[in-house]
Amino acid sequence: MRYLALGDSYTIGQSVQETERWPVQLTTQLNAAGLVIDPPQIIARTGWTTDDLSDAIKAQKPQGPFALVSLLIGVNNQFQRLSSGEYRTEFRALLQKSIELVGGDANHVIVVSIPDWGVTPFAQNRNRQDIAADIDLFNAINQAETSAAGVAYVDITPISRQATNDGSLIADDGLHPSGKMYKQWVELVLPVAKKILQGEIKR
Repeated sequence: MRYLALGDSYTIGQSVQETERWPVQLTTQLNAAGLVIDPPQIIARTGWTTDDLSDAIKAQKPQGPFALVSLLIGVNNQFQRLSSGEYRTEFRALLQKSIELVGGDANHVIVVSIPDWGVTPFAQNRNRQDIAADIDLFNAINQAETSAAGVAYVDITPISRQATNDGSLIADDGLHPSGKMYKQWVELVLPVAKKILQGEIKR
């Protein structure tokens, strides 16, 4: 089975080892559970917005159908103060592309929520409440679009906010998640991915 992970710095694992990236940890756990799946194909880069990711997919032309596609995108739209309306339109298009890449079966796609970078040391001189409100807005949009498309949604944002009181959840760069936080994400994503690959999710 093949897995495609789409996203930005959170998917490529900025500032952590390759083995600590959450899509890599996920495939390791799936294989340990007896679900044989290839190492993830990752289309993601630090700083990418929805538009950047869309352009990269068009350029790289990943060949489906994949058994699983994950999509986590939007933090850079928020960070660059791009409009929420533009985010909705572009996220919806990426979601439809994700469904296309699994052969049209929405049951084989997982959307992961945007973490809250406002709790990190990097944001210490910024308005953390405003960042949290913005993240909540963008997540409300991606969750609504995900639900409308009949796709599984995993909310990791509460985990990201635990970094307020646990510095070990943040990488050495003071901004991105550590491998420890990604492991906690995987604990939420794994049961959903297992059901998908075992054919147990039907909508």
